[in-house]
Amino acid sequence: MQSLELARRIVALANERKAQDPLVLDLRHLTIVTDYFVLLTGTSRPHVLAIADYIKEELGKLGVRPEQTEVDQGAQWLLLDYGSVVVHIFQQQTRLFYSLDRLWNDAKRVPVDDLIQ
Repeated sequence: MQSLELARRIVALANERKAQDPLVLDLRHLTIVTDYFVLLTGTSRPHVLAIADYIKEELGKLGVRPEQTEVDQGAQWLLLDYGSVVVHIFQQQTRLFYSLDRLWNDAKRVPVDDLIQ
């Protein structure tokens, strides 16, 4: 599965679980580590975990599994590393604190509405 298609599918799945403020950053010209970051917000610990579980479950049905999963103790920030796409699912305050969109300000924003269709 191509990187952009994977990012699109992740955003659509997250949307089904009511993830808030989806943002896709195109990092292809800024780093060799990954092609895209998908940033999502959950409203609570259970919501963050539910979004991540749903993404893993649905992509797993297609044979796509994360290379790595990281989650802090309170599920304030959960990371799913699919290699070419890294998914960050935050609770609101943690997303504001780390502000990855500001940190990666030079990255092109991929219009999310184009991805959800």
